Amino acid sequence: MEIITGTDRKAEVLIELVFSDGVYSPELPLSAKMKERCAHFWFYARSSDEQDILIIGLGSHARFNLEILREAAGNAGRAIRELGKKTAAVHPACLEEVFGSRVWPAEAVTAWVEGWELGTYVFDKYKSSKKQPLVEWLQISSEQQDYAGAVELGRMRAAATSLARDLCNEAASDLNPGAFVARIRQIFAGRNVKINVYEGEELKQRQMNGLLAVGAGSKHPPAMVEISYTGDPNAEHLALIGKGITFDMGGMNLKDARDLSDARFDMGGAAAVIGAMDLLTRLEAKAKISAIIPIADNVPDGGAFLPSDVVRYPNGLTVQVVNTDAEGRLILADAILHAIRSGARQVIDVATLTGAVGHALGLKVAGIWGDDEYAARFMGIGEQNGDRIWRLPLVDEDEELLRSPYADLANLASNPYGGANMAALFLRRFVDAKARWCHIDMANTVQVQSTRGYKVTGATGYGVRLLADFVCEQAATSKRGGES
Repeated sequence: MEIITGTDRKAEVLIELVFSDGVYSPELPLSAKMKERCAHFWFYARSSDEQDILIIGLGSHARFNLEILREAAGNAGRAIRELGKKTAAVHPACLEEVFGSRVWPAEAVTAWVEGWELGTYVFDKYKSSKKQPLVEWLQISSEQQDYAGAVELGRMRAAATSLARDLCNEAASDLNPGAFVARIRQIFAGRNVKINVYEGEELKQRQMNGLLAVGAGSKHPPAMVEISYTGDPNAEHLALIGKGITFDMGGMNLKDARDLSDARFDMGGAAAVIGAMDLLTRLEAKAKISAIIPIADNVPDGGAFLPSDVVRYPNGLTVQVVNTDAEGRLILADAILHAIRSGARQVIDVATLTGAVGHALGLKVAGIWGDDEYAARFMGIGEQNGDRIWRLPLVDEDEELLRSPYADLANLASNPYGGANMAALFLRRFVDAKARWCHIDMANTVQVQSTRGYKVTGATGYGVRLLADFVCEQAATSKRGGES
């Protein structure tokens, strides 16, 4: 689909964005219900000289933000596609009111494009009948400024998020560890990155014993992928770590049946990191990044690792496996140690790690632990871009719950409470004291069960824009510091 700026074309559909308490209102009989957030209503053309009008409610002007605009765009895109219309335009008078609502015009255009593209996302790879996109072009009408750059940025951000969605939505039979490695190589072919893949004997030599243990039950061997990008050799080295369990049956501690159908989503952290790196490399971000992705299946088998096994890590720590379904922290520990050995002094790990984070925060807000400043920045970024996140505590006294009678640590706490916090405490034991670290648990935000706004049933692509915006903000902060 083509997205254009200007006012030179006449579209079949004119999109009117309406606040419930705003100044602008089209000369149409609008009820209060039509102006509510996420509402959409049609006024159909009476002749070929007229346009269909789609009313999109934004809710209260006082509460308006870019996330509401993304939602509105997603709802509009689907409504127009479902009606079979081929061309659409956003009314310029609507945009002028939106622009006056505490957001920069270019930011609003980028958010609208993100929402439209993500809201009309379709994963139909396995459908025998494809649902072809019918909308041929969307015009963002403005006589005041050319927003082509803002449109392009929105499309890039949406494409990176859609890439993460595609990876998560894939069938595990087509995205096993080996296929995942090949897919990563394909995605970054021709980019300004270096890719190292550690497998087999090299994993043993590097003592990545957590990853080797978790992957032992699968016919598809595990791998550790490292994607190195240097947009600024003088930038502080940052590691982005994404958990890549391509199918998680729980290992010998088998999950119950209701959990198994979505076990392919357990590589959501890896998908977020890959999507972020896709966006950052296209933007040529001024950063120095190692993206580290441990990849494995966690399945039961005669050769699978067992409860009571002890895993020895290269920093000297030993871990008793209490439960094989707490496997994510075992492979993340390997990745964290590798990141620090590689010289990273900023470490961000992101994973679909615990169901407990959903009990604490619901299904719309991920959890974050670690460095105070970084956590606050992530929270602020998430409020702006829609990847919302909330700080949860690291309670030092609770570390005693991770003690093992046989090893230095157990991979699961001795009581069932605060499971997300306990997982973060476990990971902290592998972080060098000189490194700044944050852990993000996105198990509760990796997917949605129904379509609303720009989120479509299935994988959300959570974390792509969150990580990329953090890196870009970090680069901008460093540049300002260097110029002062």
